[in-house]
Amino acid sequence: MEGKRLIAAFWQDRPTLVTGGTGLLGGWLIKRLRAARTDVVCLVRDWVPQSELVRSRMIDQVKIVRGDLRDQTLLERTLGEYEIDTVFHLAAQSIVPIANRNPVSTLETNIGGTWSLLEACRRSPTVKQIVVASSDKAYGDQEQLPYDETMPLQGQHPYDVSKSCADLIARAYAVTYDLPVAITRCGNFYGGGDLNWNRIVPGTIRSILRGQRPVIRSDGNFIRDYFYVEDGAAAYMLLAEQLAARPELRGEAFNFSNELQITVLGLTRQILALMKSDLEPDVRNEATNEIRHQYLSAEKARRMLDWSPLFTLEQGLRLTIEWYREFLR
Repeated sequence: MEGKRLIAAFWQDRPTLVTGGTGLLGGWLIKRLRAARTDVVCLVRDWVPQSELVRSRMIDQVKIVRGDLRDQTLLERTLGEYEIDTVFHLAAQSIVPIANRNPVSTLETNIGGTWSLLEACRRSPTVKQIVVASSDKAYGDQEQLPYDETMPLQGQHPYDVSKSCADLIARAYAVTYDLPVAITRCGNFYGGGDLNWNRIVPGTIRSILRGQRPVIRSDGNFIRDYFYVEDGAAAYMLLAEQLAARPELRGEAFNFSNELQITVLGLTRQILALMKSDLEPDVRNEATNEIRHQYLSAEKARRMLDWSPLFTLEQGLRLTIEWYREFLR
């Protein structure tokens, strides 16, 4: 109980900037921060009325700064005027097929946006903790799995490269300038509020609810590490809390994962079973420039942060299905 009180005290009234608040993880992180009575400021580029931030009216409980992540002057003004203490950097172009079609905008946002934010933080006297969202994609293809944090970052395609670069830039700012930044590497987030229908979880659930066969863009045998979004939000907050207390975590990266290896087809069939549907997946085998096999070791997070997931895959999927049933009703 004492620990819970200390954490509540840590977040209460703390001026906290979230980039990417209209995204999947951003919506759930802000919900969790507001439950802890955090003073949240969001940087928002595009107005997304269907996003969880807007739809849940959470947007009425936070301060909004409109602008682009690459605008360093805007970022410096935001950090200064709102006296930001903690930064969660989630904003990114995160869809692999879009990155393949539009590499420049993806690289500019994911790499340029990261250095603009970190440089603004370096110039800000108030910023005490920065959590930067990298990804399991930053590891690229590796001969040995699971990924652990000692492995080189070697993305080869536009999205993967953008995450490898942003991850390395965050580490450079920690090592060179002693900036209080730590890095998260998570698998594929899923959960209520993901409106990118070409992603396997929301796309499959929507298809089933509409009586349509769920579409699999790949051959169905790609292996991925799926991570429930509420677990992600809790892990990010834990890392910020630990970073505040332990300067030795500066520059460290942490994998967060349920450590499961699941094929896309296997996940689709699990959703079909949970929704009691006998529809057959439509396997199109169209995916290009994607890593075939990925999963993460979370041993470092367990050992150094005393972290463990709050939800099993089945629990997360059940909550997600329920969210979309309500949303699409």
